[in-house]
Amino acid sequence: MHCRALLLLLTSVVIACAASKKANNSVAVNINQSDSIAGLEFIAKNDCFTCHKFKEKLLGPSFVSVANKYDKTNGNIAMLNRKIKEGGKESWGDLPMTPH
Repeated sequence: MHCRALLLLLTSVVIACAASKKANNSVAVNINQSDSIAGLEFIAKNDCFTCHKFKEKLLGPSFVSVANKYDKTNGNIAMLNRKIKEGGKESWGDLPMTPH
């Protein structure tokens, strides 16, 4: 649930910056303000800001870059949810993301 909220927050950041992508043929995700708030609360409580910033690359990609890379679909939310929980590598370079 929290990972879904995080992705929805990332998506809302991109929309706010007028940089949203067109959804693919999968079911697009609707974003509301409460999802954005829940996502922001989640990243504030965790160590996300150790490696990520909203608009600039730090150790990992910016939240805006992640939101721009993936269409806003339930399938991508599930995939990113797994990557956040299990960790990931080679999507954004050589530095792996630790599980959260």
